Amino acid sequence: MSNKKIKIQYLDDSISKLTYVGGKSDWIDLAAAETVTLKAGEFRMIHLGVAMKLPDGYEAHIAPRSSTFKNFGILQVNSVGVVDSSYCGANDWWKMPVYATRDVVIEKGSRIAQFRIMEIQPRLEFEECVLDGADRGGFGSTGI
Repeated sequence: MSNKKIKIQYLDDSISKLTYVGGKSDWIDLAAAETVTLKAGEFRMIHLGVAMKLPDGYEAHIAPRSSTFKNFGILQVNSVGVVDSSYCGANDWWKMPVYATRDVVIEKGSRIAQFRIMEIQPRLEFEECVLDGADRGGFGSTGI
């Protein structure tokens, strides 16, 4: 697999440069670019300190790290963020929309999210029909 070049702009020199974490995954961690204080029930867009120009035909998927809820009690409100290649201007900063379930202070530099880039879905064409495949019984039919 060939490497893809990603043009990146950092908010300032205090932001850690993006890197893979110990070869454990192909996801790349993102950190809070500011210290954020949240009260339980508050919503906030947390600045992640980067803006990027993704290659044409690719998009980024941003998700919380597996420890984000345990460590900070925040939920990413859109479940998974999707950044397409057109979001690439000098002011198109990546942010994480979160909801706080408890009072928390998230220090600048705390790793709260992760991302990977994916090829975009090919154009689809829908053909209207009556489906004739085997019926599995509907939503939730495979048991508990």
